[in-house]
Amino acid sequence: MIRTIFFFINYFFWTFLLGSVSIFVGILDHSGRTIGKIVRLWAQILLRVGGIRYRVLGLEKLDPDQDYFFVGNHESAFDILLSYAGLPYCLVSIAKKELKKVPIMGWAMVLAKHIFVDRTNYRKTMKSLEEAEISLKKYPRSVLLFPEGTRSPDGEIHRFKRGGLNLAVNVGMPVIPMTFCGTRNIMVKRGLRVHSGEIELRLGYPIDTTLWKDEKPNSFAQVVREKVVAMKNEWLHQSLKHSLVSPTPPTNRGRRGKLKSQKPIDDKRKTRA
Repeated sequence: MIRTIFFFINYFFWTFLLGSVSIFVGILDHSGRTIGKIVRLWAQILLRVGGIRYRVLGLEKLDPDQDYFFVGNHESAFDILLSYAGLPYCLVSIAKKELKKVPIMGWAMVLAKHIFVDRTNYRKTMKSLEEAEISLKKYPRSVLLFPEGTRSPDGEIHRFKRGGLNLAVNVGMPVIPMTFCGTRNIMVKRGLRVHSGEIELRLGYPIDTTLWKDEKPNSFAQVVREKVVAMKNEWLHQSLKHSLVSPTPPTNRGRRGKLKSQKPIDDKRKTRA
């Protein structure tokens, strides 16, 4: 409990401080890249104060001068911190439009040119994505995308929605499949308690989206999901064998905080529209 209180005190302090700096910087730098560096520092500080060790595997597969769509599973709020701390890119997220109204953080996100989507209905969502396509062509930057749409409640990797991936194909930006490992052990969905531990981000090889322009959108979403699932299962098997995280990789905590083990993920789940 002390760790959790300490973490959230730091969360609000550093969000206010660095968010305010980002707003000032964003007024002067319209590209959003300087804000991206500030956000990376913010994420690294919060992981450190939370007692969370992290590592990123696969950066050598990427071109440091190229922008990408980073696409992965979503099992914890700490997926976002790990992304910004571990990926040395000007990274923005696809977020719901309501976040624009959040004081300091929302204003900084607007100046950093994050992509906001109106999810109230399909037509507004498509219009938001069309506007995002224009923005990405004008101000190129890497995009963080969670195609599941929300955090997984059970640690499973659920179906990938096609909207954000369609945007990557339309813009012609390479997609990087990635897998978040162990973040759910730090904080589960709807939980507030922060646990220390080790987390990992695994990156796959870039996927050339120009080869998918004439293919079915659902097919591309399924291919990306299969690559994410394969990397997650590889981590699970290695964790069992080498005890990198725990003797049995946990995915949930019961009422008394006891960990439950996770089985390999089913990679045959279909992606629907």
